[in-house]
Amino acid sequence: MRRKTHRGFTLIELLVVIAIIAVLIALLLPAVQAAREAARRAQCVNNLKQLGLGVHNYISTYNVFPLQCPYPTGSDQSWGWSYSWTIPLLNHMEQTPLFNAFNFSVGIFGNASGNTYQHGNDTVCFTQVATFLCPSDGQKRKPISLANAAGTYFDAGTTSYVGNYGGPGQFANAGANGAFSGTIVPNAWYSDGNLGPIGVEGVTDGTSNTALFSERPLGLAGGATVTLSSPDAKRAIFNVTCSNCLSNTGQTGALSLLSACKSLPPTTTSVRSNGNGYMWAAAYPWHLAVNAYLHVGTPNSVTCNNLADQGGWLSFGGPMGSVPPSSYHSGGVNMGFADGSVKFIKDSVSPQTFWAIGTRKNGEVVSSDSY
Repeated sequence: MRRKTHRGFTLIELLVVIAIIAVLIALLLPAVQAAREAARRAQCVNNLKQLGLGVHNYISTYNVFPLQCPYPTGSDQSWGWSYSWTIPLLNHMEQTPLFNAFNFSVGIFGNASGNTYQHGNDTVCFTQVATFLCPSDGQKRKPISLANAAGTYFDAGTTSYVGNYGGPGQFANAGANGAFSGTIVPNAWYSDGNLGPIGVEGVTDGTSNTALFSERPLGLAGGATVTLSSPDAKRAIFNVTCSNCLSNTGQTGALSLLSACKSLPPTTTSVRSNGNGYMWAAAYPWHLAVNAYLHVGTPNSVTCNNLADQGGWLSFGGPMGSVPPSSYHSGGVNMGFADGSVKFIKDSVSPQTFWAIGTRKNGEVVSSDSY
């Protein structure tokens, strides 16, 4: 009687199976990664829609857009530091308890002795609002850590989303400190007709063609120095000096600034890398990277702080520099418009078109297929 034998796999058969599995992984893994990024990008779009809805709820109550920075406000503010556009939106985007926790009479940074962090709003400043974060940003650590009243350090809440400060500052009239031509602009603390607050009626270019919010990767924890060639360059700010790129230089000045930014060597080191989304609750009129962006350089171009602006003391990106939106989405950025819609703006958009959708009342005619 013959005994039954159980034949196993040969080495060749095992190798063939392993090779087939490896090929399937190679084919399927990019598709899985693409599907995950599509989901993250969809969530990012939804966040911008929520912000747009919050703005329209705010407008229905106060008839104006929220301010990039409402300085001077409160009884305990240093020169410039105040709270961000995010604070008044909390009450219009299902964050009423957090809004109620904010003490408007105390402030965030600054007192009579200097720009020091105050403790009256620890609860708010250390809370991370999920809607303010783009899930495609792989940076988990927050840009800054601060000590609470007991001396324990916590990461300050941050934001991936920034408000439209306006088009090139080079288009401002002589003597003006900034164009302030966008929809999320500072409060009027001196006589400049472009300063806020502004209402929907002030967006004469049309709300469907005027940007409201976009995105930018978070700054690096601790502000580590990076070079322009670094994968983290989008999170950092780099210095240029362009004295012929200030107000009243128009298109020539704006293009000269972009040329200076593009000419920076790859080895150029950052002046600041923790400015982007520094703290979602805080704002400063000249410190754009904290909660605002400019329509000068096109999406994902280098962020340039112009040392010829404001005497060269800025390091968060000023109104005569280039502080573009950026992201880790492939090929461009998501951008919310003043009518509440969200569109994907490609890196390849022309500077002139990008400038046009950044201004609220310059009279440009822009078709949606141009961006």
